[in-house]
Amino acid sequence: MSNCLIIFTRNPELGKGKRRLAATVGDQVAFDIYKFLLAHTREITRDLKAVKQVWYSERLHLDDDWDNAIYDKQVQAGDDLGERMNYAFAKAMQQHSKVIIIGSDLHDLEQQDLEKAFELLDHHDAVIGPATDGGYYLLGFKNHVPQEVFQNKIWGTDTVLENTIKDLETLNYATLAPRNDVDYYEDIKDVHAFQPYLKDINVK
Repeated sequence: MSNCLIIFTRNPELGKGKRRLAATVGDQVAFDIYKFLLAHTREITRDLKAVKQVWYSERLHLDDDWDNAIYDKQVQAGDDLGERMNYAFAKAMQQHSKVIIIGSDLHDLEQQDLEKAFELLDHHDAVIGPATDGGYYLLGFKNHVPQEVFQNKIWGTDTVLENTIKDLETLNYATLAPRNDVDYYEDIKDVHAFQPYLKDINVK
């Protein structure tokens, strides 16, 4: 069974992306932190035994830090996150039997988490990684993707995980350990790896 990892990423541009974080730390620091998170995502996926696809939010970057020899590059399509994920899954499922999607803003995600997710799909229809903010950081399926998981969700809110799990209840699904994705200053203020970026931040 062939494995495919989809990585959703925003085209890194100053003043775009990580807006909730930028509201506290400023555009430049938020931009630097996002580039740091992208580097971490490359580090934990580079050697993963799977076909790896990077799906950009707006346009292809063929000459960036994502090695063209390692990552297949695509552009997201759809009006909201659900439509974009559905489109990416549909494309990947045409060629691969086990497909997992992650974002690119998880500092506490490791390669072994991704390996475990693919292993779980050997014996499960689906796998989900809950995020501590009420969303999810990883979603994966084997052979079939139910359309309802991408529909009728208020993306970016703490209801996404609960409502997605309801959609998975008819399947044999597995759950990974919770992880903390980075959206707000509070998500990183006490994490050692981010302190170099926060040393000059004065939060009242």
